[in-house]
Amino acid sequence: MASKQAASRQNEPRAGKEEARVLSRLAVRISNFSEKWFPEAFIFALIALVVVTLGALSIGASPAEVTREFGNGFWDLIPFTMQMAFVAIGGYVVATAPAARRVIARIAAKPSSGPGAVALIATVSTFSALLNWGFSLIFAGLLARRVARRDELHVDYRAAGAAAFMGLGSVWALGLSSSAAQLQANPDSIPDNLMPITGVIPFRDTIFLWQSLLLAAVLIPVVVAIAYFSAPRGEQVRSAHALGVDLDAEEDDRLPPRSRPGEWLEYSPLLTVLVVVLGVGWAVQEFAESDPLVALSGLNTYNLLFLMLGMLLHWRPRSFLTAVARAVPATSGVLIQFPVYAAIAAVLTRPTNGAGDSVADYLTQAFTSLSSAAPFPMVVAVYSAVLGFFIPSGGGKWLIEAPYVMDAANGLEQNLGWTVQVYNAAETLPTLINPFWMLPLLGILKLRARHIVGFTFLQFLFLAPLMLVALTALSYTLGYTPPDVP
Repeated sequence: MASKQAASRQNEPRAGKEEARVLSRLAVRISNFSEKWFPEAFIFALIALVVVTLGALSIGASPAEVTREFGNGFWDLIPFTMQMAFVAIGGYVVATAPAARRVIARIAAKPSSGPGAVALIATVSTFSALLNWGFSLIFAGLLARRVARRDELHVDYRAAGAAAFMGLGSVWALGLSSSAAQLQANPDSIPDNLMPITGVIPFRDTIFLWQSLLLAAVLIPVVVAIAYFSAPRGEQVRSAHALGVDLDAEEDDRLPPRSRPGEWLEYSPLLTVLVVVLGVGWAVQEFAESDPLVALSGLNTYNLLFLMLGMLLHWRPRSFLTAVARAVPATSGVLIQFPVYAAIAAVLTRPTNGAGDSVADYLTQAFTSLSSAAPFPMVVAVYSAVLGFFIPSGGGKWLIEAPYVMDAANGLEQNLGWTVQVYNAAETLPTLINPFWMLPLLGILKLRARHIVGFTFLQFLFLAPLMLVALTALSYTLGYTPPDVP
């Protein structure tokens, strides 16, 4: 095996070797800096809360008013918090089902080279992210592990791990599990203070706009190409073994034998079949009685379909429950941070001074004035990307931004659905730097954030200018429609 790898390194073009060395060296330096200096994402959320509190006090709000809004708003997002947690759980359950693992084994057998394997992982990650970000993260992570077990490919495990994250780092928010698009399409999820500003915005006006589909179609091949050309080659390659990862220590998904009569129903598919039949019956009626796009845009519908699919693929209730238990840790960030985001939104948007103004009103004025110097979509994209570095949550951060961003969009007569998509596209950029959403993937890969952030940052350098130009150019193809308030 060593001789084959040596021969492979000798056959690499010299220019390719030099380029790989430069890119890998830069990636490692960036990753080391990130791990050393970045605190936990929860700390960023707390800092944002302190900044918004100081902003409210600076415009004349009293400490009593601020603390009242903090407490009153803290639990405003409990339904949406649980919905987003189930997005992660449903995706994990489907991705770890035995049938999904068999598909992973077949895909992993196809690449014929290390860079080709990295490109394939990036392709699977990006396309699956359009369906469900949780599924993409877990499925692509398991694929990266499986591919890395093929010693003959000489795959760089760090680059493979970064490629597995690229669905969440590029196009997930342009797909069906987009937090902002899901929230805006569901009247029950839109807060009372936001409804008059945005109204209900169905999927056909956000993720199914041809402009949004075109953007995704452009981003995916760019991401795959960068993954391929930045994958280390020759002596630069670091395998999973070199990084101290034991790929043979796979989780044993086989169910232990029954030990008592009471476990019979846990091992029987009978209840699974009955429950799935109920779920399918409900879904058929839901899609028959309403516009399919409207039905699909409901988070409850979306999550139920994924859970039913997960139950069916796991077949036995015990297997399904085991997968759910393994998925729950991936939701910890959502569960603890979304209440903080709700409190931030409350302090930000509710009138807190004698004139009846809020911090959001001042931010709206700032956005309107900035848009006289630069195109509105570009202003929104840059701001959303910067804020997303500190608040890594598509749904939670949208509730903070939406009141003043969408208010400014109304004032400037910008398309509201496209403004949501501008936010969605820009929201993916900071995930390439902030390691918060990498945590579930890193747990599967048994790596640290510093191992892959350097490679994802290289993607950021290419994707950021591309997105800014595309989002701004495509905005001129859309007109303004007032909010559709029920």
